Amino acid sequence: MFLWQYLTPLLLTTVLICTAQECHEFTDLSLSHAIIGTSLRVRLLLYTREISTCAALLSHTNLTAHPQFKMSRPTTFIIHGYRPTGSPPVWVNEIRELLLDRKDMNVVVVDWNRGATNVNYLKAVENTHKAAGNLTAFIKRMQDHGASLNDIHMIGVSLGAHISGFIGANLNGQVGRITALDPAGPMFTSLPPEGRLDPTDAQFVDVLHTDIDALGFRETLGHIDFYANGGTDQPGCPRTIFSGQSYFKCDHQRSALLFMDTVNRTCDSRGFPCSSYSKFLDGDCMDCGQFGDAGCPVFGYDVTQWKDVLLKLNQTKTYFTTNAQSPFCMTQYRVEVMIWNKEVRWGYLTIKLHGNGTEAVAVIDHKASEFRRYTDTRLLAQFNKDIQPVKKVSLKFSIGNALKPKHKLRILRIRLTHVVRKERPLCRYDVLLEENKEITFNPIPCGESNF
Repeated sequence: MFLWQYLTPLLLTTVLICTAQECHEFTDLSLSHAIIGTSLRVRLLLYTREISTCAALLSHTNLTAHPQFKMSRPTTFIIHGYRPTGSPPVWVNEIRELLLDRKDMNVVVVDWNRGATNVNYLKAVENTHKAAGNLTAFIKRMQDHGASLNDIHMIGVSLGAHISGFIGANLNGQVGRITALDPAGPMFTSLPPEGRLDPTDAQFVDVLHTDIDALGFRETLGHIDFYANGGTDQPGCPRTIFSGQSYFKCDHQRSALLFMDTVNRTCDSRGFPCSSYSKFLDGDCMDCGQFGDAGCPVFGYDVTQWKDVLLKLNQTKTYFTTNAQSPFCMTQYRVEVMIWNKEVRWGYLTIKLHGNGTEAVAVIDHKASEFRRYTDTRLLAQFNKDIQPVKKVSLKFSIGNALKPKHKLRILRIRLTHVVRKERPLCRYDVLLEENKEITFNPIPCGESNF
């Protein structure tokens, strides 16, 4: 009996320590669960810099159970979408690691895999409202313990974007920020604002569209909406059904990957306001004057730097293009070509920039460009990387039809102007391009004459 009196407190302490150190993981289900169907269960996995690789399972009612969950810190909720096979999202671990590297915060991964896993998509849609109600109650308890809605950021992917919107609406739009990554389109497209995400759901709502012709939402939903590659076919994603699951989810999933690139500051992708993607590709939308000295907004984590001006503009629709893999950002140059051929020429240009032992390539082929004598043809060249400084430039002209006679393009002047950096344009005068033959030259700073 005497020994037991001493051992009991020790055993209880050991149990408490082990419980406190228990690591919880995202629910991993299978296709069989999806076929049977799952009932909603919301699990909140907390990560902080103290427990960056070992999630604590938060209690919905006892917020003081985990001392790492500090209300004085900002809190980011990561909310996934529909899970037709039950597997965890491939991006979920990386995004919380990047967020914690970026800032001292609470990262709460919202695991509603039980509820999102179902071959019947409609059931998952129904569960979005229930999940939002659950999270709303939790955030209100956070407020009771001193948390500020200003410091809450919700990152919602697909259905998770609309869940974020429902939570924001429940909290009267006082949540600090909602980032919506390719919000789900099916079953939401025709709904009024109260049935989906909309700009009134948070103090600031930024949205990325990557799959508007299939799983994503086509129209604008936030204070600023970014359309990567027009919001449809993402570079590097399969184009045929023979690629299996990747054909259906690659464009949609790309939204999370693009956002993660911005959290770790891999590079910047600026969104250019424009009425259509085709006009953007034509180079008609490079004016960023409305945003002041900061220029056009940079997509992603740091877009809040443009928050004040974007709120005044109400809803802004922007476009940018990406590479097929990280780093996804591209570099834009405005290109002006003046020829001295007597006849009109139609065709495509490939431009390469060389410097520091590497090169960047831009293929301007979204449509055939028209070149007229003594008239500037304005083009947008989007390079796969940024070259500083540019030592040499290569050009190639093609008409895209091997059956037609070969033509020459006699360039009186070509001028390349970096869209973002305030630097002197690069020029070259008197260049003869033979079709499909690349020439390389040293550019010179442009003179004052605009002839």
